[in-house]
Amino acid sequence: MNVHVPIAWAPQPGSQTRFLQCPLFEVLYEGTRGPGKTDALIMDFASDTGQGLGEAWRGILFRRSYPALADVIAQPKKGFAQMRNRPTFNEAKSAWTWPSGEALLLRHMARPDDYWAYHGHEYPWIGWEEITTWPNDECYVRMMSCSRSSNPDVARRARVRATTNPYGVGHNWVKERFQLPRMQDRPIMNPRSRDGEQEPPRMAIHGTVYENKILLDADPNYISRLRASARNEAELKAWLEGSWDIVAGGMFDDVWSRSHNVLPNFPLHLIPTGWRVDRSFDWGSSRPFSVGWWAESNGEPIEWEGQQIGAVRGDLIRIAEWYGWTGKRNEGVRMLPGDIARGIRDREDDMGLRGRVKPGPADSSIWDDSTGVSIESAMRAEGVSWEKADKGPGSRKQGWMVMRQLMKQAQPDQPGLPREKPGLFVCHRCSQFQDTVPYLPRLDRDLDDIDTEAEDHIADETRYRARRKDITIKRRVY
Repeated sequence: MNVHVPIAWAPQPGSQTRFLQCPLFEVLYEGTRGPGKTDALIMDFASDTGQGLGEAWRGILFRRSYPALADVIAQPKKGFAQMRNRPTFNEAKSAWTWPSGEALLLRHMARPDDYWAYHGHEYPWIGWEEITTWPNDECYVRMMSCSRSSNPDVARRARVRATTNPYGVGHNWVKERFQLPRMQDRPIMNPRSRDGEQEPPRMAIHGTVYENKILLDADPNYISRLRASARNEAELKAWLEGSWDIVAGGMFDDVWSRSHNVLPNFPLHLIPTGWRVDRSFDWGSSRPFSVGWWAESNGEPIEWEGQQIGAVRGDLIRIAEWYGWTGKRNEGVRMLPGDIARGIRDREDDMGLRGRVKPGPADSSIWDDSTGVSIESAMRAEGVSWEKADKGPGSRKQGWMVMRQLMKQAQPDQPGLPREKPGLFVCHRCSQFQDTVPYLPRLDRDLDDIDTEAEDHIADETRYRARRKDITIKRRVY
C-alpha cells in the first residue's frame, strides 16, 4: 500500500530554489513583494535542522523593530506544523526550538550599539528580514563577526541570509553593496571591505511575485491590491517590478525628477555677473561634512547645449559640492575646520570662482565656542566666512517644504509650457546629492520630518540654502 506523506514545505521553481541552493556565505533575496522571500529565509535555516547538529546549529533572525517580528513568528507556523521534527515557539524567549536541539532566535536591532548584546556569541546562521529598513550597513556588517561556530561541521555551514524589497531608507547602501541591478543573479567574487580587505563572495537573487503560483492561485486579486496600495510610482515599481532604479524613501521621491532637476555641467564662467553665487555648509567629523556651491538666477539665462538654464528669476542651481566622507556611506573623514576651509578656498580657485563666492548659510552650531575656539572662527581665520542658518522654531520642517516646492517647480505645470516659478536644480557633477537626497525617508512618527538616522547631511545644507532663499523672497514681497 502506498502511503502519501505530505510535504511540509518545498521551494517553488525559480528564485526560491536558487536562494536555497546558493553556496555563497552572503546572499540577499531581493525583488518584488510576494515571491515568498520570508518563507525561503526561514526555511533556509530549517533545512539544516534534524541533521545531527543539535544545539550547535543556532540562528538569529533580525527585524529593525519588535512589532515587525509578528509576521516572522506567524508566517512559518503552517509549514512547521507538518514537519516531522516539528519546532515549537517559545514566547518568553522569542525563539523557535526543535526537538533535536536547534534554535532560531527572533530579535530586533534598531541601532548599531545594539550589537553589543550579541558580541562574542556564536550564530552560524544570521538572517535579516527587509534590510532596506535599516538606514545604513552598520548593524548588518557588525553582526557578521558572530556568524561562526567552534564546531567544524557547523562552521562550514555558516552563512548570512537576507531579504528585501528595494523601497526603504536603506535603498542606497543595499544597492551599492550588492551592485544592483547590474549584478542580479551573478556572484560578486572579490568584494572589498571599507578598509580595502577582501571579503567572501556575495550575491543577490532576484524574485518576482509572478513566480509564486501558490499565492496567485489562492489570491488572484493580490497584485491588484498591491497596485491600489502603492503610495507613489516609485513604490509601485519597487513592489511590482523590484526595481532598483527608483528614487525611494519618502520625503522627495514624489517631486524629484532626474530629467527635470538635473542639469548638464555647464562651464561656470558662463554664470552671469548679476547672479548670486554662494555656498552652504553642514559640519561633520565622525559623520560627513557637506559643502554646496549655489548660483541663484536673476532671470538672465545661460545658453548651453541648446538649453536655457536659469531662465526663471530665483532658480537655485547647485553648481558644485564637496562631501567629506571616507567612501563608506555616512562615515566622516574627521578633518579639522581649518583644513576644510583651506580645501574650500582651493576648490573655489580651481572652479575660477575665487572672490565671486559670497558667505552662505551654515549650521549655527559652528559658532559654539564652549570649548574655547569655535569651528566658525577657525574657518574664518582661513578666509572662509558663513551666515547663520535659520534654525528658529519650525524651520527644519519649513525647509523640507521649501525644498519640495522648489524641486516640483523645476518641472513645467503642463508639458510644452514654460515654467513660471523658480525651481531647484543640481548639476550632473553633484553626484553625492543625487545619491543621497532623493532617497531620504520620512520619520515614522512625524511624516513632516526626515529620519535623522538617514544620511541627511547634504539635505541639511541644502535646506539651509533653500530656507535662506525663501526668507529673502518673503522680505522682498512684504
